[in-house]
Amino acid sequence: MITSEQLSNVVGSTAYDGSGDKIGKIGNVYYDDDTDQPKWITVHTGLFGGNETFVPMQGADIGSSGQVTLAYDKAMVKDAPNVDEDGHLSPEEEQQLYRYYNLDGGTGVDTAGQTDTVDQTYATGRSTHEDDREGVFGGRQQADVGHDTSGPSTDAAMTLSEEQLRVGTETRETGRARLRKRVVTGTEQATVAVSHDEVTLEREPITDANRGDAYDGPAISEEEHEVTLHAERPVVGTEAVAVERVRLGKETVAENETVGGEVRKEVIDMDDDTARTDRTATNRDDRR
Repeated sequence: MITSEQLSNVVGSTAYDGSGDKIGKIGNVYYDDDTDQPKWITVHTGLFGGNETFVPMQGADIGSSGQVTLAYDKAMVKDAPNVDEDGHLSPEEEQQLYRYYNLDGGTGVDTAGQTDTVDQTYATGRSTHEDDREGVFGGRQQADVGHDTSGPSTDAAMTLSEEQLRVGTETRETGRARLRKRVVTGTEQATVAVSHDEVTLEREPITDANRGDAYDGPAISEEEHEVTLHAERPVVGTEAVAVERVRLGKETVAENETVGGEVRKEVIDMDDDTARTDRTATNRDDRR
């Protein structure tokens, strides 16, 4: 059971169910107007804590490490009726929560159509005039100390809080770059000079210089001479030559991005009912 001294540690802590499953962060504590006892707590549930769900304080416990354990499992809390968290619970909203959590104290109607008034005062909250606290109708002359979510009692001032946007960065992997090499085949052309032999017929007259060679041998005979001809042709070959070294590198490029998010803040609304002549009981729970 959570005591009054422990309430200051409840708001902002994390709520768990009996199995140890995390339910969500506790947002506010709602008090009964007549008994000034904590009656409901709200827990942020849903995606990113977007919903605020009402859970009975009954059966809740806080451990030595500050862990708050609720008397209801996670699935039941997440499926609870959607009730606006606006500082008050209307009788209809509270009856809806009582029925959902199967708690005694709710107002029911039997088969005969009669209203069940068992524990009606606890179920509906405030049953006296709002101005009883100021002694207008002969009630208490000393005003009660106010309540807020920071503890069971505070002074006459109300603390306003607001959420502030906190922006940071995180590093995540966006992809990978790979360096690979492969062989491609292309065509290159080059010009090379080549030569070849061509046969020519050379004639020279008989002179004193060559007369001896001319008459050497038979006067009349058959004879054959042969000359080998040569020609150059292009020859193509390749050799591997290192031309360049390539490696992967990376550099960090800084840029600005604009981000945004929803933030909440508390505002003060003042109700001045001094001009009203007919004061009616509200019969509802009031969060201080």
